[in-house]
Amino acid sequence: MLVTPPATSMTVQEVADSLGVHYMTAYRYVRQGRLPATRQGAEWRIRSTDVELLRNAPTPRRGAARAGGDRNALERRMLAGDAPGAWWLVESHLGGGLDPSGVLTDLVVPALHSIGDRWTRDEVSIAEEHRATLVAQRVVGRLGLQFGRRGKDRGTVALAAPAGDLHTLPVSIAADLLRWRGFDVLELGGDLPAEALGEAVARERRLVAVGIVSTTRGLDDDVASSTRSVRAAAPGVPLFAGGGAILSGTQARELGADEWTGAGANAAAATVERIVASRGSRSRRRVA
Repeated sequence: MLVTPPATSMTVQEVADSLGVHYMTAYRYVRQGRLPATRQGAEWRIRSTDVELLRNAPTPRRGAARAGGDRNALERRMLAGDAPGAWWLVESHLGGGLDPSGVLTDLVVPALHSIGDRWTRDEVSIAEEHRATLVAQRVVGRLGLQFGRRGKDRGTVALAAPAGDLHTLPVSIAADLLRWRGFDVLELGGDLPAEALGEAVARERRLVAVGIVSTTRGLDDDVASSTRSVRAAAPGVPLFAGGGAILSGTQARELGADEWTGAGANAAAATVERIVASRGSRSRRRVA
């Protein structure tokens, strides 16, 4: 008698790795009902058999495929300073197969990364890069209105860039993706003095994590000052650091953080999910 082995249970991250997609893409499959899932504590669990059914499904992911084709068009409009044209492209995807998180991770962020890479290779002028940044700020700001916290209250995450780091876009993008996962976000922007960060987190009573996003090299002392301020104001609250200027877990820990987010648009959100899941597991063990 042939016995069918039981299906194994997978996390959203394991599903993403298995399918070769972003974490948020796999998460969208769950939210949209394309992948049946059950919640266990702070985590969604998906049967491996359902993952295989999705992998072999004949229906193409039209929204994601179209986003890949439109990234170059969005990049051109950003470099030209064409904010209305850039928003038109983004808005067309909101009604054409991608949710706000997908538009951000599959369309906007890749265009920004491409512009940044081209700037480092001197293929894009400083003026063009500044124009593109301003357009991106307008697009991300407008898109952010789609990211209100949804569902059960999962607590608050504070996010800021350290003093001297003027880049607000990475903070805004991380904040939006956290809101999409159900967290409230205390978004404090860029160039925030360490004392101000400490004062802000001290007033929050529902903090589940604090993140410092640093994308400007040479500000390690300012990042360390921010982590010390958070430790003094909110002892015991998990603290993570990431961004283009934080290159490794070793560096993050040396600057006073508990966690390093690594790279990618969803890195901060995935880190917070891991922190929340870990704390939930410890709480369950204590109860048991």
